[in-house]
Amino acid sequence: MGRKNKKTSFIKKRRTREKQTTQNLHEKIVQLLNNDPGKAWSVKQLCRKLLLKDRVSKQKAALFLEDLARDGDVSINAEGRYQCKEDPNKLVGIVDHVNPRMAFVIIEGREDDIKVTGNNLNYALDGDKVEVSIINKHGDRAEGRVTKIVERGKDEWVGKIEILPRFAFVVPDNKKIYKDVFVPLEHIMDAKHGQKVIVKVRKWADAETRNAMGKVTRVLGNSGDNEAEIHSIMAEYGLPFDFPKHVLKESEGISEAITEEEIAKRRDFRNITTFTIDPVDAKDFDDALSFQKLPNGNIEIGVHIADVSHYVRPNTKVEEEAYHRATSVYLVDRTIPMLPERLSNKLCSLRPNEEKLTFSAVFELNENAEIQQQWFGRTVIHSDRRFTYEEAQERIESQEGDFSEEIIELNRLAKIIKDRRFKSGAIAFETIEVKFQLDEHGKPLMVVPRERKDAHKLIEEFMLLANKKVAEFVFKKKAKGDAHPPTFIYRTHDYPNNEKLESFGSFAKRFGHQLRLGETGISHEINKLMAEIQGKPEQNVLEQLAIRSMAKAIYTTDPLIHFGLAFEHYTHFTSPIRRYPDMMVHRLLQHYLDGGKSADRVEYEKACEHSSEREKRAAEAERASIKYKQVEFMQNAPDKQYEGVITGVTEFGIFVEITETRCEGMVRMVDMKDDFYEYDEKNLRMIGRNNKRMFSLGDRVQVRVKHTDINRRTIDLIFSQD
Repeated sequence: MGRKNKKTSFIKKRRTREKQTTQNLHEKIVQLLNNDPGKAWSVKQLCRKLLLKDRVSKQKAALFLEDLARDGDVSINAEGRYQCKEDPNKLVGIVDHVNPRMAFVIIEGREDDIKVTGNNLNYALDGDKVEVSIINKHGDRAEGRVTKIVERGKDEWVGKIEILPRFAFVVPDNKKIYKDVFVPLEHIMDAKHGQKVIVKVRKWADAETRNAMGKVTRVLGNSGDNEAEIHSIMAEYGLPFDFPKHVLKESEGISEAITEEEIAKRRDFRNITTFTIDPVDAKDFDDALSFQKLPNGNIEIGVHIADVSHYVRPNTKVEEEAYHRATSVYLVDRTIPMLPERLSNKLCSLRPNEEKLTFSAVFELNENAEIQQQWFGRTVIHSDRRFTYEEAQERIESQEGDFSEEIIELNRLAKIIKDRRFKSGAIAFETIEVKFQLDEHGKPLMVVPRERKDAHKLIEEFMLLANKKVAEFVFKKKAKGDAHPPTFIYRTHDYPNNEKLESFGSFAKRFGHQLRLGETGISHEINKLMAEIQGKPEQNVLEQLAIRSMAKAIYTTDPLIHFGLAFEHYTHFTSPIRRYPDMMVHRLLQHYLDGGKSADRVEYEKACEHSSEREKRAAEAERASIKYKQVEFMQNAPDKQYEGVITGVTEFGIFVEITETRCEGMVRMVDMKDDFYEYDEKNLRMIGRNNKRMFSLGDRVQVRVKHTDINRRTIDLIFSQD
């Protein structure tokens, strides 16, 4: 009996083990198919992959695959290979190709990006819209494989052409494109070896041809020349080189005459003191201030904005081009305007001693800068004087000169408005900006920090006031019986992400600064910290980190807050010469002043999204042009030791901003030869394995320039102990 019980027990255990083995095998097969949904497997390949060597296991695997195919869980192709059906985990997103070995697919609405290794990209490139299937998960991080390229991000690139005896290839300037584009010699136009060109892809890379094939469509010039490099940046970001001829022709036909009939429709400010305050090199003046003392002791301030929508009418060629561009772009040596020069610098520009048509926000302020009355509408002005910021600042400081009384009073009122704004929770970001002094060939001679003095802030405060009050006016203009305010264009800025703020706070703590989230208002704590770091070595690093922790401002028809300015409602009304959303705001404001019904929200939301995207593109192009000049400047800088501050730490190197020139470069991991350094991602620092030396964000270091690359716009640095 004992032996029988033992035998029964043994049989049960063996059957249990066999059942578990079979179950594990089934799970492994399903997992393998799911992990690689784009691949079709033969039974033999699958058994080899799963290390199945005995005949029984191989048979079980074959039978299980047949069952899966019969039940419709997997598909079987003409060659008898098995493949996972459509993967429920497939998602669509945009490729961010961070380095040759790895990319991320950014999915809209998903917090974590999907990591994709280089061999799983399926020939997708940075910026491509792709379908990605999740194949693995490591904690919170999903790993995927690109299964389909839905839409190519670009089919043109800028790069340097290398010409060989039998073929040529273009090395893209874009640091996120890691493959060259091959060009047959008959398609290089007249390009010379080493020149900058634009290449258009004619055939994309695949398993057969590992590099894309292309055709040169434009020769930009010699690498390193200012025109060639700036044109390269323009082409890289899809910026227009010039206006289409039909747009210029139409703009030339727009009448500049201001008729008495037109003036009669407007409020007349021609006899009231009016002037503009702009940068010394400005050519388009889209805002002016009028100043008038009233009999009751109050002051009437008019914020007068170029009435661009009077000249640029809907359904015209000029309007279509303005919508397409959406914004002017300010590169280091030139402006790419939204409107043709005849409009931007002549007809619409509020030049001195000329009658100009304007759209205005007029405020009656008491001595405490409190609004007693406000008015919005179309006007006509005559500017008495064109001030540069430096000239206006001279009036403020010396208390002398023409119109000094008006400018001094405007400055006093602006400071009161500003103080009130900050008490309401506005955030004070005073980041350090630089500009280049260029010679006649565009070569940088000096890097000069931009100073923001009272004259700049005076103009800024009255522009902010006009933008805010226009937004509030329209928001409150709800028609009787309407559940929602009328459709309008708002400039919104969401609350910052708590996780990013906490991360920023932990970095600030390393420098002895506290960011006490939750104890008082977020903006109060940030402003307190910004005041503490003024003039200190860590100022620029912490200011940049604080900005990165903030949400991005966008255009939208949703009447949401502007967190950074502490405004419940805000818009862009004051720069229609250079921003398309301001033109839309002018049109909508006049429409509602005339008693019009709420405009089509869907149409305007689409225009908002387009404008936000174009604004982002412009900012990236502007940064690229600055980076180019920084690299060019450091290329000719003295070979010496520079003091710098660590502004970023990544797994492949350390970013350092040189204090003297404000130029940023990288000390690459491969050049840190005194030890083997390990990347501490959580704390964003490098630690030497043996010497325990640490490099952390904000550390002051000594560096030398090792190499500059104009084409890639990079500066390679090395640490120096001299």
